[in-house]
Amino acid sequence: MPRYLPMAFLCAFLAACASAPKETPNVSLPPAPPPGEPADLAGMEASALRVAFGAPAFVRKDGPAEMWRYDGAGCKAFFFLYTNGSPLAVRHVETVPRGSEMAAYANCLAQIRQHAASPVS
Repeated sequence: MPRYLPMAFLCAFLAACASAPKETPNVSLPPAPPPGEPADLAGMEASALRVAFGAPAFVRKDGPAEMWRYDGAGCKAFFFLYTNGSPLAVRHVETVPRGSEMAAYANCLAQIRQHAASPVS
């Protein structure tokens, strides 16, 4: 048996393994949030958002966009702000849990806003 034959079998085996189709995992994505933004928050500038809700618990910056997270007792609110050639302003709002009519649950936003307005003792 020639010496190169075992190497040829090994190469053929590795090539077969590399080209074998891989199974894709069964991934289930959650449904998209309902469309719409709370009327009083859409387009709100960042400075007004800080006045209304206080300092965010977390801020993430990605180029011209920022995501501000506020934490309530039983929910979280996510504000997506963009510059788009103007001052940084709210373009999208979501809460966890989500609202039924839109992506932001009004009770969550009211709770976080009320907490921001409460004086600290």
